[in-house]
Amino acid sequence: MNVLVLQPGFPAEIPYYVRGLARRGARVLGVGDMPASALPAVAREGLAGYLQVSRFWDVPALVGALRRWDLPLRLDAVECLWEPAMDLAAHVRTAFGLPGPDLAHARRFRDKHQMRSLLERAGLRQPRHARASNQAEVFAAAEHVGFPLIIKPLDGAGSADTYRVDDRRELERAEAALRHIREVVLEEFVEGDEYTFDTISAHGRILFHSILRYRPTMLESRSLEWVSPQNMILRDLDAPAYQAAYELGAGVLAALDRGTGFSHMEWKLTPSGEVVFLEIAARPPGGMTGELINYSCDFDIYEHWAEAVLRGRPLEPWSRKYNVAMIFKRAQGQGRIRAIVGLDELHHRFGPHVVRHELVSIGAPRRDWKKTLLSDGFVILRHPELDAATAMSAWVAEHLRLFAS
Repeated sequence: MNVLVLQPGFPAEIPYYVRGLARRGARVLGVGDMPASALPAVAREGLAGYLQVSRFWDVPALVGALRRWDLPLRLDAVECLWEPAMDLAAHVRTAFGLPGPDLAHARRFRDKHQMRSLLERAGLRQPRHARASNQAEVFAAAEHVGFPLIIKPLDGAGSADTYRVDDRRELERAEAALRHIREVVLEEFVEGDEYTFDTISAHGRILFHSILRYRPTMLESRSLEWVSPQNMILRDLDAPAYQAAYELGAGVLAALDRGTGFSHMEWKLTPSGEVVFLEIAARPPGGMTGELINYSCDFDIYEHWAEAVLRGRPLEPWSRKYNVAMIFKRAQGQGRIRAIVGLDELHHRFGPHVVRHELVSIGAPRRDWKKTLLSDGFVILRHPELDAATAMSAWVAEHLRLFAS
């Protein structure tokens, strides 16, 4: 199969999907706006050809450049694993008459209001919601949704430009901060613990699923600088709440007609035990989650996805072996990193369970924690027992520290 991948070198996880396709037998071509020399080595390893275009986001220009590309083969599929380019991929499929999501299908996942309307008709539990494109509509929507609420871009990705609002005054500030956004959605704020439900599907059938727990919630992690966010892939998914999450996730995928590919869903478990859908995207999870899944199952999730795309089947055999925690660290202070405390003790305490760590080196400038989830580095740990993995993760969050000045 000849597969075209849009933007095969970005974000950081995408080259591994490119390589996964090649390893499972696909001839992989790439198109993007970065020079071929700037592509990561992993992407270059998987690509049979690459086309750099100067007007990547211009649909007619991109389609024209692809038509002029002198290739002695016919494309069979277009894959895109980066959310901002999902609509672009749909346009390319339509232009070349290729299978896969068209623009209308892609908008079910990108347009949060349309998504929620479809799920509402399917009777799936989700927050109350309303959309708005001007100040008057924002305040009217807030009356419908009620406080506390979440306000965010209609077609946003992750938690960028997302605010929790508890009253009218906070809403006024958030509305002013979001005036650069063409259209927003307001949603009921749901209290509870936050998780993901990540799936690989083929022809509407779930072949693989994984659940990741956020500590604290993503919104809190993006709002509080002192927090060390902890993401943990869970090994045992037999608990009733996780079974309910599977049923909810399967219902969401069916309602949105997700055919083949990766999906990344977020949901909450309320204090009363209710499972509530938050949102979903037709792409893989970010934040190095693919790598965490690999450490959990001791396999290659990128090849697993490729096998689903190319042949509609899972890789066999596989099993969940570990709970895997990734702890993101943020330095205290501003300027350059001057000290790292607790690293030796980390290895002394948990040595066999430390998968790897990557921290900003002494003397390097501190990163802007609001612009990168990876912040000033991370530690990855794994353990087959959940209590042990949770305790190790909490220790790293509290005791491993970086100082800047």
